[in-house]
Amino acid sequence: MSSYIIEGGNKLEGVVNISGSKNASLPIIAASILNGGISKLYNVPNIHDTQITLKILRILGCKVNKKNGKIVIDSSKMNNHEIPEELMRQMRSSVVLAGAILSRFKNAIFTYPGDCDIWWIHRTSLR
Repeated sequence: MSSYIIEGGNKLEGVVNISGSKNASLPIIAASILNGGISKLYNVPNIHDTQITLKILRILGCKVNKKNGKIVIDSSKMNNHEIPEELMRQMRSSVVLAGAILSRFKNAIFTYPGDCDIWWIHRTSLR
């Protein structure tokens, strides 16, 4: 991570671009499933978790377009309620999609999320 050393006596000014929050973006992306139409999102960080979440939405039948810092999600033709295991296991936060899918379709199929200690404890009977 880069750093800045600022010595007093001089005026400090400039412009800093702030990325959106992953922890705010992922539930908002999941909520686009509930809309059953078009959602437009801005300032979503372009990181692994958001990329995987958008990939899952595409597999579920949503149209996702990214252009000029804007993400447009059309969930009107979403027709699938099963999250593939290989994508589910790539991040713990993939489970936030389950609630939205359940609310819309009354049915959801998914595996344990990635990097989940609860799954490991359950599978190994270590308590």
